[in-house]
Amino acid sequence: MRVFISGASGLIGQALTRALPAAGDTAVALVRRTPREGEVQWDPAQPLDPGKLANCDAVVHLAGKNIAGYWTQKFKQEVRDSRVQGTRILATAAAESFRKTGQPRTLISASAIGYYGNRGDELLTEDSSSGQGYLADVSREWEAATNPACEAGLRVVNLRIGVVLARTGGALPSMLLPFRLGLGGRVGSGKQYWSWVSLNDVVGIILFALHNDNLRGPVNVVSPEPARNEEFVRALGAQIHRPTIFPLPAFVVHTLLGEMGDAALLGSARVEPAKLKAAGYQFRHAKLKDALQAALG
Repeated sequence: MRVFISGASGLIGQALTRALPAAGDTAVALVRRTPREGEVQWDPAQPLDPGKLANCDAVVHLAGKNIAGYWTQKFKQEVRDSRVQGTRILATAAAESFRKTGQPRTLISASAIGYYGNRGDELLTEDSSSGQGYLADVSREWEAATNPACEAGLRVVNLRIGVVLARTGGALPSMLLPFRLGLGGRVGSGKQYWSWVSLNDVVGIILFALHNDNLRGPVNVVSPEPARNEEFVRALGAQIHRPTIFPLPAFVVHTLLGEMGDAALLGSARVEPAKLKAAGYQFRHAKLKDALQAALG
């Protein structure tokens, strides 16, 4: 299978690019800069020539601006545009290419569990309704931007990705310094659910989705065992042998990080990977302890 990847230089994209050849597939990076041999150039703000996708079996779309930062209106618009506009451009080109050549047959596009909003202890599956707030709004538009490909007959998978655990990116590196200084502790009440997933499983799930034609629509990319924040910080402290006795009050999170802190750190989403379980995906790291050990060694 010949797989085109946008966001190939990101955390997930790099790991996927390494994993595809081992699975017998070929990875082709979609890049903004001048392409090297074996790469294809695109601009997520400009229409994409459908002919560039004619020799492609599947597209994995991972590109998008990171949400980490202080959410000014300008920043939020940039995040929204990077996800929605780029996805629509890629989905439209894939649809036009499919109508002419029959390729690509599959579009796998990143989304996020932010789709569900702050839902407390409610158990959330792919059939659950969308929530409220900025992340939920962006995620709905992000997924809707794949509609041109779906309407053309491609198999479309929307990956609702949780908190990715990896040493070199995602949420974990920014958490390590205070914990290693012995200043780690619960965030806010600590009762909010963090639905996490190991980087190895994110890649494993994408490979699974590429080769499982029955998987389509929204797919929750999370471990089957979400953890409350207080459980998460205890497990992290135990992994690096540090105490977790210094809580970070909610008002401090709001003061320092504003709306982003409220949504990403204090919000609660207890998400279940119902479709993956039904399809028979075998998690490499179903337990938080094992995932942290794999990430931190």
